[in-house]
Amino acid sequence: MEQKQPKYPQHVIEVFADLSSVRDVVRGILHTIFFHRFLLSIRPRTRDVLDLTLPVVEDAELETLIDQRTATLIRQLDTSSYNNAGPRGSLVVSFLEKRRKKGWFPGRGDEDLCWESWTLEVTLSTPETETERAKVRKAMEAMLLKAAMKIVTLVNTYKDHIPPIMTSEANPFPYQITVNKGQMRDGWGIGIF
Repeated sequence: MEQKQPKYPQHVIEVFADLSSVRDVVRGILHTIFFHRFLLSIRPRTRDVLDLTLPVVEDAELETLIDQRTATLIRQLDTSSYNNAGPRGSLVVSFLEKRRKKGWFPGRGDEDLCWESWTLEVTLSTPETETERAKVRKAMEAMLLKAAMKIVTLVNTYKDHIPPIMTSEANPFPYQITVNKGQMRDGWGIGIF
């Protein structure tokens, strides 16, 4: 049986971080994605993560959701069994469009259709010596810069698929952040929280 490929862009960002920095790295990347896809009028804000300044979306509901999902991911990483590459987990950010359900019967309601998704795959690094910590920090800084630049490149390249804004509501496009247990690529151990 052949699997259907989704009709929307799916972007993957791979990062690694040590336990002391994983929260800031994940939050920084999520805020960078939302800064470019949160289609509301916002005041630009920034936050320093490692030695990089990243954009922040100041929205209480979004901030709470990002904090909750990041905490869930960190708990999962902290309690995961170690394999050769260290504990892994992922977050998926989905941007949705509300559409009327089509069918024979009127009044069937709305359905949420995904128009773009971002998968953030996180590997936890566990340096044991000061020398390893310094190397990991330098590598995390380079990786974070690369991830931020990839996000900027992708949002500027892929924008024709963004649906038109058809409402005057506060947020025209709902979003979801889900935490996937284990590795995304092999399909094993996936659980949504």
